[in-house]
Amino acid sequence: MRIRAFQGLRPNQSIAAKVASPPYDVVSYEEAMELCRDNSLSMLHVLRAEVDLPPDTDPCSDAVYAKALSNFRELQEEGHLVREHEPSLYLYKLQVGEHCQVGLTGLCRIDDYESGTIKKHENTNPKKVNDRAQLTRVLNANTGPIFLTYRDEETVNRLAEEVMAGQLLFDFTSEDGVRHIVWRITQCEAFTKAFEKIPNLYLADGHHRTECASMVSRERRQSNPKHTGTEDYNWFLAVMFPASQLKVLPYNRIISDLNGLSPEEFLQQVRAICEVEETSAPCPTSAGDIRMNLSGQWFGLRLAPDPGDDPVSRLDTCLLQDRILDPILGIKDQRTDPRISFAGGREAAQAVARQVESGKGAVGFSLYPVSVEQLLNIADAGQNMPPKSTWFDPKLRSGLFIHTL
Repeated sequence: MRIRAFQGLRPNQSIAAKVASPPYDVVSYEEAMELCRDNSLSMLHVLRAEVDLPPDTDPCSDAVYAKALSNFRELQEEGHLVREHEPSLYLYKLQVGEHCQVGLTGLCRIDDYESGTIKKHENTNPKKVNDRAQLTRVLNANTGPIFLTYRDEETVNRLAEEVMAGQLLFDFTSEDGVRHIVWRITQCEAFTKAFEKIPNLYLADGHHRTECASMVSRERRQSNPKHTGTEDYNWFLAVMFPASQLKVLPYNRIISDLNGLSPEEFLQQVRAICEVEETSAPCPTSAGDIRMNLSGQWFGLRLAPDPGDDPVSRLDTCLLQDRILDPILGIKDQRTDPRISFAGGREAAQAVARQVESGKGAVGFSLYPVSVEQLLNIADAGQNMPPKSTWFDPKLRSGLFIHTL
């Protein structure tokens, strides 16, 4: 793999915790408003600039992108975001409870993604890609890193241990209880050489932002008659983690109605295709064990894959889609159907129960998490998972490292 140091923007050390924000797509408008209310430095003022405009503003409007650029420039002009003195890589450690993961932050080649050397496992929604691409064009920057993984390489692990014995750049705990620790690396050659031994990187989180980086890069290549391949727009910002350190949490489904069925009729149809039993436990304990919340009651469903199913068809997300969501509830496309919503992370099962019990959801499903090895194998096979199949936790913060194009 080809990686590169970069001379980017980063927050001043004293205000890094205020600038760093959750990724744009893991907070609702209301949550973004709350996080920004008493924090004028949050990167959400750039990533979700609609928080600074009237409530009925279209989040994909020109006014939002213009406000994002204004806010981004203001952070720089007031000295909250500063330019590094020299090209650097960074080690980025995330810690929550007993879980720790340490990734290398740097730039990856766009054409490695386009050639499939950086592998994906999920299709993208064109509307979301176009939105983030326009923001990238306007800002001329990647403000949040893509989350990549790779099969462990011992040399990289050893180099990381040496760096972590040195001086910290950032160390703070975010509002969700995650500790974020960063070391800056200026002697980068050992890391770039070590990554040459790694045959592939894999997209863990950030498919839409990677696709939008590719789109903007293609546009700039085509419009630059002096294109050489060395320009900054040929690279995108990423944090690369060893696969053994990663943690995947559930990504659950909530359906707003029962497709014209009563709860009793729906439950009868589910019983006709699988084992169903009442339970008080909302979280499944193994693959094939799916929990369903209907009318406030949890049920355990057993959906076994058919013999010979390929790696994707064996996923619980696919079994649920193929046997219940599509044939019974009429959900054809999880990416676009407005009747389905998603809840991921540490409180995913509780979120399902709240939605159903409040009446906002008619039925919800709690799923067992996909494993990292499943993700790698599916990507190696050139296949795609259903949307919202993996929720990696903890989440990277946006705004700690910014790559300008």
